[in-house]
Amino acid sequence: MSYLEQLGKNAKAASTVLNRMLQEEKNTALKACAKALLDHSEEILVANAIDVEAAKKNRVKSSLVDRLSLNKDRLQAMVDGLLQICALPDPIGEVLSMTVRPNGLMIGQKVVPLGVIGIIYESRPNVTADAFGLCFKTGNAVILRGGSDAINSNKAIVKVLRTGLKEAGCAEDALQLIEDTSRDVAKDFMRMNQYIDVLIPRGGAGLIKTTIENSTIPVIETGTGNCHVYVDEYADFNMALNIIDNAKTQRLGVCNTCESLVIHEKISKAFIPLLYERLNAKDIEIRADERGCSICRNCVKASEEDYGTEYLDKIVSLKVVDSIEEAISHINYYSTKHSEAIITDNYDNAMKFLNEIDSAAVYVNASTRFTDGNEFGFGAEIGISTQKLHARGPMGLKALTTTKYIIFGNGQIRQ
Repeated sequence: MSYLEQLGKNAKAASTVLNRMLQEEKNTALKACAKALLDHSEEILVANAIDVEAAKKNRVKSSLVDRLSLNKDRLQAMVDGLLQICALPDPIGEVLSMTVRPNGLMIGQKVVPLGVIGIIYESRPNVTADAFGLCFKTGNAVILRGGSDAINSNKAIVKVLRTGLKEAGCAEDALQLIEDTSRDVAKDFMRMNQYIDVLIPRGGAGLIKTTIENSTIPVIETGTGNCHVYVDEYADFNMALNIIDNAKTQRLGVCNTCESLVIHEKISKAFIPLLYERLNAKDIEIRADERGCSICRNCVKASEEDYGTEYLDKIVSLKVVDSIEEAISHINYYSTKHSEAIITDNYDNAMKFLNEIDSAAVYVNASTRFTDGNEFGFGAEIGISTQKLHARGPMGLKALTTTKYIIFGNGQIRQ
């Protein structure tokens, strides 16, 4: 039996046990895992320091080093995430509907776990704890495959979480980590449809593309974020500047960061110099179209490729448009369907933007940085789904469930 097959069999067996657990039992185990993270925090930080040092030696850009790095505050956030998941209602077992047919059959839908979930992700070791917590609460076993850049961090976190499960008397194989980070093993993992019910890639465009092309398991696409902020002709300038500053600069290396700006022509001459001054103070390069560059000569000429790029860096694209219709058309063409925002005081334009933008999260007068499971009240997230089937947007507990029909009869036979 191969290494991956053993993991798959372990996960299947664990999922059967999880399916029988009560909400109180799952919450007790999650609290034990949260305590284990606190008790072994130094062990995790030491392992993470090895990964961070290796990334710096390999000259990984600073935004991605930040995404990889853990500290006491980020570890506490992982702990808090598990505890918040504990406090959320357990969706498993909920009966969504029950109808009585003319023949007396009672037919209902019941919420059940997906079964075994596979997750492939890059950097961000906090995903390890978040993914485990959400999967465990919904009765799903999970097999994780993180990137080579975070392998020491992930191994330490998984070891500690499994310790928490053991102390709570739960099946440790509810959580397993593929420690071989080679591409061949990753591709073999994508073809384990006999053991895994759904595969979730969480990372850049390359990872998601590879997963979709190679997987024989149903895939939920997440992650890539070419997020836009459109500054309408009716925008409040101070609000727009503050929102863009936050959306672009708070954290460069995450998927809900603003990468593209769209500015209405009527306010462009007054607004773009102010925008340049604000972003230049934080070393953000603006790659603008011809009209943008003519207004602010310090902007860099944008290429066609720039409008569709998720930079994860100190760069943002800028396009000047003549109408809200042109803004919507531009955004829908170049967007990765993640998160887009309009800054406006005009109600009709706000509603038009909300109705016609085809993305998972659409904002009026707020930063795209809020597209996050914790900010949406989910405790944590498994990722941001940018597709339309099964789940869309931040994926919390309900996104990790499915339904089955339950039918009650009293001897009916079909004529």
